[in-house]
Amino acid sequence: MSKSYTVVGQQRLAGRITPAGNKNEILPCLAATLLTDADVIFTRVPKIGDVLVLCDILRHLGAQISWRDDETLVCNSASVHSYEPSSDLCAKVRASILLLAPLLARFGKVNLPLPGGDVIGARRIDSHWDGITALGGRLTLEHGIKGEINHIRGCEIYLDEPSVTATENIILLAVLGKGTTVIRHCACEPHVVGLCNLLVAMGAQIAGIGSNCLTIQGVDRLHGAEHELSPDFMEVGSFLCLGAIGGGDLTIERVNIADLRFVIKTLTKLGIHTECDEKQQSLRIQSSALAIKNDLGNRIPLIYSGAWPAFPTDLMSVAIVAATQAQGTIVFFEKMFEGRMFFIDGLLAMGANIVLCDPHRVVISGASHLTAAHLTSPDVRAGMALLMAALIANGESRIDNVAQIERGYGNLIAKLQGLGANITEHN
Repeated sequence: MSKSYTVVGQQRLAGRITPAGNKNEILPCLAATLLTDADVIFTRVPKIGDVLVLCDILRHLGAQISWRDDETLVCNSASVHSYEPSSDLCAKVRASILLLAPLLARFGKVNLPLPGGDVIGARRIDSHWDGITALGGRLTLEHGIKGEINHIRGCEIYLDEPSVTATENIILLAVLGKGTTVIRHCACEPHVVGLCNLLVAMGAQIAGIGSNCLTIQGVDRLHGAEHELSPDFMEVGSFLCLGAIGGGDLTIERVNIADLRFVIKTLTKLGIHTECDEKQQSLRIQSSALAIKNDLGNRIPLIYSGAWPAFPTDLMSVAIVAATQAQGTIVFFEKMFEGRMFFIDGLLAMGANIVLCDPHRVVISGASHLTAAHLTSPDVRAGMALLMAALIANGESRIDNVAQIERGYGNLIAKLQGLGANITEHN
């Protein structure tokens, strides 16, 4: 039987928390360790499911990986001997796609099983394919991805979508190429910036970091480095929403406010107002009666997801739960994944007033009084959203398949209990 949580709702949530390092930053950074035989040391690492699985994949290839403490990871790929990752392990994590480029760069060939991960909709790999092919790779798709490359040649690449993992794979290959590579219309999320900063520390030459146009001058080799991960702004956004509806006073410390400005701005549509301490890099959110702010002309407002710096798709689920507690009506438009909204049935069972218009859009009218229910986590972000709903609902809820939640949120039970949550876990 899979692990589950029992949650007694309507407990006042208050206190201080510190977010873990960015999950979506450590995953491509772990893949980057294949590009050198020297030690690469990471600090502020979240000890979560996806990270542990990717470490196991690298160990299976021959890498030496050890935890110096609960947040410090030491990686060395000198003894990596294989370009064929475990199919069983790759099926557990979407981030295994990030091994495509570094294994090609290291061995000149790769045999990569298709990745697993959340079932939230179709995830194209065309942009990976186009970019790696432009750099000289030859790829085939049959029971996985097989590839070969003789020479990594610099070129100009224009992505048809600003895919995060495609951008990261192209960067990971281009840094050891011959000549100059220019990537236009690329992703520029904070975790892409983090990967670029790590690679620069390892000796790569990358210009335009933080923009949607990167210029990479290939180098012959990379060396070791130390890298501190940025705070996970998805975790911060989740706790901002929870703090707004949890009945208490929550302070989130050691954040990067610059990464959160549009998230904070978007949440004001729900009546969520955040106090920002720029000097201390902390956020304070006090729970209060929320009211949705209508657009000009008293029109129903819209929150939609998009590529950075738009509102992140990974925060749509938690924002929807917050919206159920706000007076008024609002539309959420999930533009990126057609399966993102399919956790709504759990909120409906708890009494939320939601209309699922189609796979991409919901209309929410609040505020709704939520009652406890027996729920199942479908994916990491939806699971966190259902957990938030259980924390504010009347009664005792049970949430199954919580390993999905723990793939993205480290030390979650302890953090919630520290804020006053009545939550227990069962195996």
